[in-house]
Amino acid sequence: MSKQVIVITGASSGFGALTARALAKAGHTVYAGMRATKRRNAPAVADAAEFARENNVDLRSVELDVASVEAGVARIIADAGRLDVIVHNAGHMSFGPAEAFTPEQFAELFDINVLSTQRVNRAALPHLRKQDRGLVVWVSSSSSRGGTPPYLSPYFAAKAAMDSLAVSYAGKLTRWGIETSIIVPGAFTKGTNHFAHSGSPDDTARAAEYNEGPYKGVPEQALQGLAALEPADADAGAVAAAIVDVVGKPFGTRPFRVHIDPSEDGAEIVNGVADRVRAELFRRIGLEDLLKPAVGN
Repeated sequence: MSKQVIVITGASSGFGALTARALAKAGHTVYAGMRATKRRNAPAVADAAEFARENNVDLRSVELDVASVEAGVARIIADAGRLDVIVHNAGHMSFGPAEAFTPEQFAELFDINVLSTQRVNRAALPHLRKQDRGLVVWVSSSSSRGGTPPYLSPYFAAKAAMDSLAVSYAGKLTRWGIETSIIVPGAFTKGTNHFAHSGSPDDTARAAEYNEGPYKGVPEQALQGLAALEPADADAGAVAAAIVDVVGKPFGTRPFRVHIDPSEDGAEIVNGVADRVRAELFRRIGLEDLLKPAVGN
């Protein structure tokens, strides 16, 4: 396995922190992208530095926020001389009746889960294209096409948008020698703080109409049901392990999509059909070569 220079977004906690550490332990140079590295996430920066020292690995933190993405990527290039892999992991969850979230809350969630990937791509992809080689990993969600339990609508909508963007980007990068791999985790209710730190509706009066009306008890039942579907041995670290495996595969052999869904909510079946339909359309319009990276670059 060749050593890669990797940037991963949303790496202060959850899947991001697990993946950054796993990739570093696998021998790569990893830049853990975070917001507010000198304020709210200063403890996460210190934890990453301690992990790097204790394990003798190359794990570094980098500020990646709305105003700092260009500077963050520039710092990586200045430090490492190149960038090989982008891992889009940044995301935030919300929980509550969809109607009770304000449009501004929807916009904020889409900014974190969708628009942030575009900022990073615009800053980083020119470097990968100049190298004629690279990998973009997108951490999607089974909710984009699998079972969609209630009270998670804004998050589900944002993740579906991000997954759709990942698919659209994929065919536009292959002739530059850049691969795409979409990682699809299921609903891990343990092992991350995804659910614990989820946002709630600002319109509390509207939320109360649902929570005290005919939908009383539904939030609790949804969360309990999700937890009950999850096998006792489900490990959020399996998502990090899957990303390490994808990064470590030889160029041109990486899978387009990998599902890590212990609860088996059906996303793998639906995605399988959708991805086959996409491939067939590319063949029908004479652009089949866009399905695989240009190995000869």
